[in-house]
Amino acid sequence: MVPTPNPIANARPQRWALLLLHLLGWRIDLPPPTAPKVLLVLYPHTSNWDFWWGSLARWAVGWEIHWIAKHTLFVGPFGWLLRRWGGVAVNRKQASGFVESLKREIDQLDTLILTILPEGTRSYVDHWKSGFLRIAHANDMPIGLAYMDYKRRTVGILEYRKLSGDDNADMAYIAAAYANISGRNPSKAGAIRLLNKSRQQK
Repeated sequence: MVPTPNPIANARPQRWALLLLHLLGWRIDLPPPTAPKVLLVLYPHTSNWDFWWGSLARWAVGWEIHWIAKHTLFVGPFGWLLRRWGGVAVNRKQASGFVESLKREIDQLDTLILTILPEGTRSYVDHWKSGFLRIAHANDMPIGLAYMDYKRRTVGILEYRKLSGDDNADMAYIAAAYANISGRNPSKAGAIRLLNKSRQQK
């Protein structure tokens, strides 16, 4: 039997990051991935601080994590640094073929931990972008419900879950799972639902 690839087999925990989180009053609760390739859905995203707490947490556990963000962040020397830290740029105005091109890249990998912010912004939105569903379905990847809870000062993953194929049922489940998670600015946490198709067609 061929052993299942482990996406964190080569993890290199950084003790300084774990110590810094501890000194700042934060903890991590990151159960290992349940599949060779997983898509982490991070919610809520309400502050620039989310990036730094998330980065400290990933350095603390030593996981190699890639994450998707708008292409306008990847400019100049800082853009190079973001890519080195696992950033994957996407141009939302030309995103129609992104899922397909991303699938071609994912197919060539044995393991992957990929993170996406379905709200797409730090400000309040009344729905999530559906890209994470299309990526998960296209690559048969379970999703991990990742979070930063500022009330409990914890960076964690609630669970890993295979999507059912019923988008409305999956979104209802996700909304219930995140019900007690508090972002830095709770009023900016986006509504966990998809864009109404009738509105999308107007």
